[in-house]
Amino acid sequence: MLLSGKRALITGGSSGIGFAAAQALGEKGVALAITGRSPDRMAAAVEALRKAGASVTGIVADVATADGRRQTLESALESALDAMGGLDILVNNAGGVRAGRLEQVTEEDILAMIAVDLAAPILLTRAALPALRAGGEGMVVNISSGLGLVGAPFYAAYAGAKAGLARFGEALRRELKGEGIHVLTVYPGATDTPMMASNKAGPELGFTRESAEAVAAAIVAGIETEALEVIRGGEARAAMIALNRDDPLAIDARFLDLKARLEEAVRGHAAL
Repeated sequence: MLLSGKRALITGGSSGIGFAAAQALGEKGVALAITGRSPDRMAAAVEALRKAGASVTGIVADVATADGRRQTLESALESALDAMGGLDILVNNAGGVRAGRLEQVTEEDILAMIAVDLAAPILLTRAALPALRAGGEGMVVNISSGLGLVGAPFYAAYAGAKAGLARFGEALRRELKGEGIHVLTVYPGATDTPMMASNKAGPELGFTRESAEAVAAAIVAGIETEALEVIRGGEARAAMIALNRDDPLAIDARFLDLKARLEEAVRGHAAL
């Protein structure tokens, strides 16, 4: 896909991977609409993007609550379409996490993760399909997680939602094949973003962080080449994925050795 002149809507675009992706796409000449929950953070993000020369519209929207989710999504999409005159790329990036033992994670937090990480992307994609199809060369980019490929203890609900998003994207890609809309799934590893600020796990526990800018560069490259997926983490992640497929009990044993330290390190990891 040639990016210059395209139009993109990025959820969760005021910080983290979403903001870095907005910066990278803006540099390629893509018109932007970004959503986020915080008015102050949104204002700062829009100002920074415009200073860098991007054409951007900021939309304050919160899809974490059940009340009005459909109206919020439809309003955000309508605002983006009004501002840009159409849509070529939808980046489902907004996400939320609450780590901990499953029986200690509240029902409210579990439902919030399912809402933000899975239900909202599905509903927004459904609403955006007519606009994406009208452009003749549309793309949906779903930001899953490395935990959607290899599940880790204390992230059961989050991993389930992110794996669901990945399979949603795969099924939708096949559903839309030949209709002018491509679907790309991105699997970031631990990334240095506000969402990860409360996670105290380091490289010794498998959480080697990379910059949001590096992830964004890979996303843009994936869009340009119309890749099927982008998996971050390099050879170590690839080896873990292969081992999880061929000998999952070996991964079980590895996590068993780390479990007590990992539980303590991620106990406070929450961003919902």
